[in-house]
Amino acid sequence: MNTQAVISCDNIEKQYKNFALKVDHLEFPKGFATALIGENGAGKTTLLEIIAGLRLEHKGEVTYFDQYNEEDRENNPIVKNKIGYTGTSNYFLPAWNLNQTKAVQKLLFENFDGDKYDAILRDLALTSGDAFEGDKKVSNLSDGNRTKLMLAGVLARDTELLLMDEPASPLDPLMRDKLCNLIHDYIASSEGEKSVIFSTHNIADMENVTDYAIFVENGRVVEQGFVEELKEKYIYVKGDAEDEAAVAPHLFDMSKGKYGFEGLVLAENIDKLAGYDLIRETPTLMQLSVGIMRANTKLGAGIR
Repeated sequence: MNTQAVISCDNIEKQYKNFALKVDHLEFPKGFATALIGENGAGKTTLLEIIAGLRLEHKGEVTYFDQYNEEDRENNPIVKNKIGYTGTSNYFLPAWNLNQTKAVQKLLFENFDGDKYDAILRDLALTSGDAFEGDKKVSNLSDGNRTKLMLAGVLARDTELLLMDEPASPLDPLMRDKLCNLIHDYIASSEGEKSVIFSTHNIADMENVTDYAIFVENGRVVEQGFVEELKEKYIYVKGDAEDEAAVAPHLFDMSKGKYGFEGLVLAENIDKLAGYDLIRETPTLMQLSVGIMRANTKLGAGIR
């Protein structure tokens, strides 16, 4: 599929004491929801924070909307107003109340709609419209409700790109489903002009809103593509234990149990498994994620 890039990363390098992020070239497709998937410490948050401008010291260059660079992002209010960001850290001061969070965002962003903000807070059941609720302090909110507060802030602005670091993690299952609907509605509100990039560990919950997936392991991009195309690239197979040794060399990844095995095989290699009694399935995004992560993890050697 031919697409434009909402974000392009070239020769990105960020070095820590015991870890290095290295991305030669990476494009995030415009008009879609892209999931960054990988283990803890794989580099997802570092990459998102570089794109968001929270980590300025790094090598390489990020291009925004096919025309702006990182200097533009810092100095041109047009670029900043196009981008919304939610992270795992609370960017509202704990001592602030809900009225103050609204006032501060109104000062910071020209495209912030206070009435829309109030409406989203009610829609997310964070407020009910009572005038006294504005005095509620951020410090008294649960982690899930703080995330709702951040979501309301970015969704109340007229942006073209949302960057979200683990938005689903503190949310309950019902709210994760709501989050998927919010992301879908955001993208659908324009004709291919709005995009979302989010990292997640809650792969199964976020699958129905994920258009494109980028898998990051050990600071490197190890796989990427539109989810439907990845589901054609790989096949999920299940077989009996007696065939395990013969089949293993042809599998991208395998997990073994007492009675058999299952795992991913590249579709281009499926003919090598002819003659074995295998169940073939289209993989879910969760199965793809586990297989690709396990094949590239430092936790143990994957089977390719």
